Amino acid sequence: LKKKKELIKIAEENKDSEDFEVVTPLMKKIQNDWKKIGHVPRKDSDKVWKQFKAACNHYFDRIHAKRRKDNEHLYEAFDQKTKLLEKLKELELGSDTKANVKLLKEKVAEWKSIGHVPQNKRYIDGKFYKAIDNAFDKLKMDKAKLEMVKFESKLENLASNSDDTRLLDNEQNFIRKKIGEVKGEINQLENNLLFFSNVDDSNPLVKDVHKNIDRHKKELQTWKAKLSKLKDMYS
Repeated sequence: LKKKKELIKIAEENKDSEDFEVVTPLMKKIQNDWKKIGHVPRKDSDKVWKQFKAACNHYFDRIHAKRRKDNEHLYEAFDQKTKLLEKLKELELGSDTKANVKLLKEKVAEWKSIGHVPQNKRYIDGKFYKAIDNAFDKLKMDKAKLEMVKFESKLENLASNSDDTRLLDNEQNFIRKKIGEVKGEINQLENNLLFFSNVDDSNPLVKDVHKNIDRHKKELQTWKAKLSKLKDMYS
């Protein structure tokens, strides 16, 4: 009982402290110490617990209120982003592809201008860029151009997480790996053509190999363009 009363005294003396950096570890320590002390006489048990709990709650409620106030702008940004995401989901695109691309890029710029949201709400960025991708998929565009527009949108998302440069590094490593894989596929297909050296180019099998090579070469150009775009972000 004596030990618990000593902890109550510490809690009550510090419950209104403004020195959060020093007092918070202290308050957590005495809460832990309280659990280790053991039982007190039953007639005192409820009273001392309520007294100790009230002092601790008072302190931690003040901390939470301060954090909410400090992060108020982040929660406001989250509210704005939630509204913008809902508008994007309801957005109906017209028949002018160029105007649609411009509109969607403006939505991305608007999203970025809102700023950061609380750490535990950052999932909303992923939802937004997925919705942007879905909107781009509805556009009637050349496949390679569409890929690049979507990639630019992805880079906007990765760049917005500026506190974690590993995301961009990982993306660059992934693209380099894909370039290597596609080059390997092209080499393999070109080697396959050697087996048809005496066969006319009009042969369906030969035509199919040539078609595959062209497809892979276009894919390679897209991956190289993505790598170039990514490198520009580092310069």
